[in-house]
This record gives sequence, structure tokens and C-alpha cells, in this order.
Amino acid sequence: MDDTNPRDTMTEAFEAQRDRLRAVAHRMLGSHADAEDVVQEAWLRLSRQDSTTIHNLAGWLTTVVARISLDVLRSRQARPEASYDDRLSELVVTLDDDPAPEDDAVLADSVGLALLVVLESLGPSERLAFVLHDLFAVPFDEIGHILGKSTAAAKMLASRARRKVRAAERPTGVGKERREVVQAFLAAARRGDFDELLRVLDPEVKLTVDTPSGVVVALGATKVAAGAHLSAGAAARGRAVLVDGLPGVVSWREDGTPLSILAFTVVDGRITDITVMADPSKLALMDLPDPA
Repeated sequence: MDDTNPRDTMTEAFEAQRDRLRAVAHRMLGSHADAEDVVQEAWLRLSRQDSTTIHNLAGWLTTVVARISLDVLRSRQARPEASYDDRLSELVVTLDDDPAPEDDAVLADSVGLALLVVLESLGPSERLAFVLHDLFAVPFDEIGHILGKSTAAAKMLASRARRKVRAAERPTGVGKERREVVQAFLAAARRGDFDELLRVLDPEVKLTVDTPSGVVVALGATKVAAGAHLSAGAAARGRAVLVDGLPGVVSWREDGTPLSILAFTVVDGRITDITVMADPSKLALMDLPDPA
């Protein structure tokens, strides 16, 4: 006589899939909190399902997680501010102790700022097709079924997303080279060396500053260089860090509260993006290193 409890068997089977499902949802949504919610909802749906009707549990769960994630993405499109603060609080900021090459390889495998930015630029269907196929090897016919589209349409969506991702691939060059470019920028800013700033800044560099009163954006090397002394002033009182794998600086006020986080994207020896987080309420949500 088989005393196996079907409920226990279902639970064990789900737990065996949990890490993969969480990874799928996180790549889809860019938020650990949202990913956990999606996986929990998938479990609730499974618990209400007759397990004898499921012939491929992994595939069934992937489909459920993908569809729930798709609904979340579409909801975000309607409310662009949704989950923004949550994702900011999940940025991984660690001290930059000049890691060994193998450590850089681990960082390069993470979902950093550069990839998150480009994934956010994809439409929900594009993002789903790219994530499921290119990152998790889900066949296009299954992706088409999830999206309610043909296999050919799913392939086209993934191809379009792939082109966008490749156009904004992770910065080239090893970690040490990127750090040197950032240090050259900060040193030039402290000296007020405008020509040197223009040399290390990409002509179309974008500076994004998140302040308590809103987000301020500056475009172009001339504008960014003109205000570079502000970045250098904060960085002079800070510590070198990695912000989701990107070279950066965290600085603190005299009372020990965080002042700002700077993160730099470097491509082909030039800085293409500078992100500055200077909103105290958002900085307070982040797990930051201690001041020097």
C-alpha cells in the first residue's frame, strides 16, 4: 500500500522548481520582492489544481510564472512608477577592493544596472520572449502559447529584444580599465580640467540625478563636464564601490548618514552614463557599506 500523501508530493515537486521559478520571475521583473510574490501566487494556483491533469510540472509552472509576470509588467506600463522604489532598494552596493578576474566574471553574470535599464526599455511581450528563450531556453512554440501568438511571432519578438539588448550590452573592458576611467574623470573634475573631462566622457553621455524633488537629466559631454565638480566633491568624501557590478562611489555626511551613490557605465574607454542617487529617503532603504 502506498502511503504517499499527494499533497506532500506536490509540495516537494514545487520546492524543487522554486529557485528556477524565482530566477525566471526576477529576470522578468527586476525585483526580488515582486519575484517572490509571483512564485507564491504560482504555488497557490498549483495547490488549487488537480495534479493528475499536469503532465509536465516544470513547463506548467514556467507558463504560470511567465503569465503572472507578464500581467505585472503590463500593470507597470499603466503605472510607470510602480515598484520603482523597491527596485532601487535592491541595488547591490559593495566595497570595491579590486577583485580578482574571477570575481569580475561573477559580477558580469549578474543582472546589473546596464542590463536592467535595457530590459526596462523592452515591451512586456519582448521581455518575456527574450528572457524565456535566451536565458531559460524555453521553446518558441511554448512562448507563443503563453503570449497568445504564433511561434513565428514569438521568434520575431525575441529577435527584436535581442537586438536592443546587444546594442546596450554590458560595458566593454575589464574591471580595472573601467575603474581607471572613473578615477580619471573624478581627478579631472577635482582639478577643473575641462579638456580632460571631455576626453573621458562620451559625447552623448547621460547624467541622471535622483533627488528628493525628482529626477534631473543632463545630456552631452559639455553639460555633464560643466557640473562635474559637484560629483567630484561628493566622491572626494566617499569610498570606491561596485553598484550592481558597475564602478561607483558612496559618500556620507559628517553625521554618518549617506549623501549619495554614483555609478558609472564605461564603454570603449569612455563614460556613457552616470547615475547619481541623492534622495535621502531612497538611500535609507539601501544596504550600504559603513563609512570609511
